[in-house]
Amino acid sequence: MTTTPAATTDTPTVLGLDELLAAVTDPQGREIFDPATGELVGRSPESTVEDLDDALDRARRKQSEWAAVPDSERSALLLRAADAVEANAAALAELLSREQGKPVQNGPNALFEVGGAVAWLRATATLPLEPETLFDDESGRAVLSYEPIGVVGAISPWNWPMMISVWQLAPALRMGNTVVAKPSEYTPLSVLGLAHVLNQVLPEDVLTVVAGGREVGEALSKHPGVDKLMFTGSTATGKAIMRSAADSLTRLTLELGGNDAGIVLPDADPEAIAEGLFWGAFINTGQTCAALKRLYVHEDVHDAVCEALTRVAAAMPMGQGRDERNVLGPLQNRAQFEIVADLVEQARAGGGRVLIGGEPAAEQPGYFYPTTLVADVDDDNPLVTEEQFGPALPIVKYSSVDEAVRMANRLDVGLGASVWGSDPDRAREVAARLQAGTVWINKHGTVDPRMPFGGIKSSGFGLEFGVEGLKALGVPKVISS
Repeated sequence: MTTTPAATTDTPTVLGLDELLAAVTDPQGREIFDPATGELVGRSPESTVEDLDDALDRARRKQSEWAAVPDSERSALLLRAADAVEANAAALAELLSREQGKPVQNGPNALFEVGGAVAWLRATATLPLEPETLFDDESGRAVLSYEPIGVVGAISPWNWPMMISVWQLAPALRMGNTVVAKPSEYTPLSVLGLAHVLNQVLPEDVLTVVAGGREVGEALSKHPGVDKLMFTGSTATGKAIMRSAADSLTRLTLELGGNDAGIVLPDADPEAIAEGLFWGAFINTGQTCAALKRLYVHEDVHDAVCEALTRVAAAMPMGQGRDERNVLGPLQNRAQFEIVADLVEQARAGGGRVLIGGEPAAEQPGYFYPTTLVADVDDDNPLVTEEQFGPALPIVKYSSVDEAVRMANRLDVGLGASVWGSDPDRAREVAARLQAGTVWINKHGTVDPRMPFGGIKSSGFGLEFGVEGLKALGVPKVISS
């Protein structure tokens, strides 16, 4: 039995921002404010644990029907869903900018995020995943395939709310699972808006968003009606989720906190790498799990790298997201602003030299912390050892590559890392020594839907993206004959 798509036409409905907000807001709901201006964006529905139970029940009832849809048809629906998101990119990006803070169009910002959601939907829909013949000889034949897990719970963060939601829901749906998603309390409207557009195409109850507070997230993480849980967020919350999931043996994919290290080798060209270093560290105003968060620079090129990076930083305007001149926005919330400000002050108190930034304008509305570079920082300073998740980059001078590798590996995190230099072979040798799920060379944080991504150590476990990511949303089944 197959399902009938909810949409009746191949032409997506194109919504304006007001129409999109009207579709997802609750006049009696919780107020959501623009982190750049303090203006009211809308009111988010406040679902209860009872609402979550109902959503999971509906997802359970729908799942077998959705799993029976041929893979080719599920893929076609995801491609149509991508078309719907692309058609509504303008409204989605403006909503995202107002709620999360990132500029609409300049640089890797709101339209970039919506475009990323489109690209991931299309890539996930077209990844090949055929049954694999393990052997077929005189001893017999064994074929490995993957079946749906069931109901997937997806908990997404506030930094890339639309794109990370798609990272979770697209492979889950492609594999025949139904999804109940819980967005961050800071950015629920963005995810509700995205789901509203996707559900123009998807059958009813295949994807449901339950926007609520911490009690809803906790209930989802330990609910016996969830067969697989996907979570992107802090290590501390990931540990709590793992404890909650133990009783029901819920499968997990956890993409947790990072404190990515970058190593600049002595043969690096400071001018050539400066802009790449900047965006590696300051994409989304530094609010990215796999951003460059501590930079180790060889003493031979240290001063030149600091100078080149400072020039690039000074040329990157920060401000309200709907001003087309700006490429950086505010921090999304007051708590994160205070974390960044405190860590910069600890670096300054520890002898750090602020090259640029470090002095937020008290009179400016919104949670704007200026782009900040801090040199002469000891490797044990909190700005280095703790994840700042904001626009403040510590720069640590080193004398030998062995020393840099030791410092990069010493923390109990391992999401991403990078090596910067002119000799590709030497850079690859150093990259092989770094303890991280992904190591980039002469770039940082670039992900690809065809390339698996995941952390080691306290940065989580499990893989997303690519064929490996699809397999993580299924259960393996071997037929031996």
